[in-house]
Formats: sequence, structure tokens, C-alpha cells
Amino acid sequence: MNKVIMMGRIVNDLELKTTPSGVTTCSFRMAVDRRYQKKGEERKSDFFNIVAWRATAEFICRFFGKGRMILIEGEMQTRQYTDKNGNPATWYEIMVDNAYFTGEKANGGNGNYGGGYGAPPPAEPPYGGGYGGGYSAPQTPPVPQAPPQAQSAAPAADFSSADKDDDDYPF
Repeated sequence: MNKVIMMGRIVNDLELKTTPSGVTTCSFRMAVDRRYQKKGEERKSDFFNIVAWRATAEFICRFFGKGRMILIEGEMQTRQYTDKNGNPATWYEIMVDNAYFTGEKANGGNGNYGGGYGAPPPAEPPYGGGYGGGYSAPQTPPVPQAPPQAQSAAPAADFSSADKDDDDYPF
């Protein structure tokens, strides 16, 4: 399973681009603080390359910007290439499936959080409701499930006569 969930700050200006075939995309770097720090040292961050496509890219470019906190969900991908010195190299990037507000206060300091940036919060908040509104790329409709089988009308087994000290229970 290839699943990445990260929360961090966008470190560069966002620009929505369009491919020659008309598909919108947005690439940016994200700084993610490490969970721990040694006593007396400054907190360290790791930087990741992030790519979003289509409506998710439009959502990110519309509601986020440099320095803003964002939570992304997606998958890690790698690409092989040859660098300018002719050496083989690998490029790592996270392809965004979903992007969420983090509950960070709006820049104006007026107390608006996550869902207050124009996207209504989803009917069922992601991850138990801790992150406010977000955007998920349209998903395929769920496949209808077959109705549950009717339960048999057979009476329940009577275990009242079982010997209480007997260790030969079938479970």
C-alpha cells in the first residue's frame, strides 16, 4: 500500500499551470516538522515535492499560499532521470489525492478556521473532524451492496444445562 499523509507549510508561491492537453496542475514544496527535537537544538524540518492535478490543484491554488499550513493525502512516486552531469538520479514526489484545511487561523486574525475559506466542510469530516473543510477529487459512486440475508428463525441454543466446571467448551 502506498499512502502518504502529511501536514506542513507551503514554502513557495503557488502557480496553477495547464498542460498542452488542457489538464491543470500545481507543484510546490512543503516543509514538515519532525516529531521530535533534541534538547537545546532547533526543530528540524523535511522538505517534500508535492504535485496536484485537476480540481485538486485548482482548490489548492485558490485557497492556500506560501506559508500556509496544509494537510495532504496521496501517494509517493519516483521518477528516474539523468542529471546535468550525466549521472542517474531519482526524483521523489507526492501525488495529492486529497487536500484539507488544518484549522489554522485566517491571516486576518478574525477567528475563521478551516471551513471558513469558501469550501463548505464535508458532511462527514475527515479523520474524525479535526481538520475542517477540504477537497477530495470526485470519486466513483459506491457499488450497491446486496441486501443482508434474512436471519433464520431457529431458536438460540440453550447452554444453561452445560456443566459450569467443564473445560470442554467449543470456544
